[in-house]
Amino acid sequence: MIQIPSDLNPGLVPLAFLLGNWEGAGVFDFPGEEKCNFGQEVVFSHDGRDFLQYTSHTWVLDAEGKKVRPLESESGYWRIDKDRKVEIVMVRDQGVVEVWYGELADQKPQIDLVTDAVARTAASGPYSGGKRLYGYVKSDLMWVGEKATPDVELRPYMSAQLKKVVTPEEVAEMARNLPDMPDDGIAFFR
Repeated sequence: MIQIPSDLNPGLVPLAFLLGNWEGAGVFDFPGEEKCNFGQEVVFSHDGRDFLQYTSHTWVLDAEGKKVRPLESESGYWRIDKDRKVEIVMVRDQGVVEVWYGELADQKPQIDLVTDAVARTAASGPYSGGKRLYGYVKSDLMWVGEKATPDVELRPYMSAQLKKVVTPEEVAEMARNLPDMPDDGIAFFR
């Protein structure tokens, strides 16, 4: 269920499906790098201004699903205009800063993005740009990322399926909003 916080900037309502803490797993595969399964934590939050704050941390998983080492981290700011155009400024731990542009699909929670500008530090690896697709599917946040370098054409390299993490405070709020239940403890099962 998508909830819209009362203090959310009205212009961000179309992106409300992203809000919250998300966790899950995915696959990383890019030529010249080790293919692996990864775990991911993503947070989309807001402070009432006209953007969503975004952080993502990924780590390599072993065969048993345990954390081995960090993979990638990124953070940024997501905006949307009245025409459903999305813009993102993102910084990655690998020494890359990106500007992404895209669009929120009509009548569904799906965002297609493409890099418009890429800046790299001397220490970063080769990177020319990318594409991403985010979608809210059956209460999960799913995404796929494509990447290009001077030597590798644009191709998928990461994808994940994330589940929303519900905090104890959110559970308490949901319980407060439930209709009164019978006290006999049996009527619930009838």
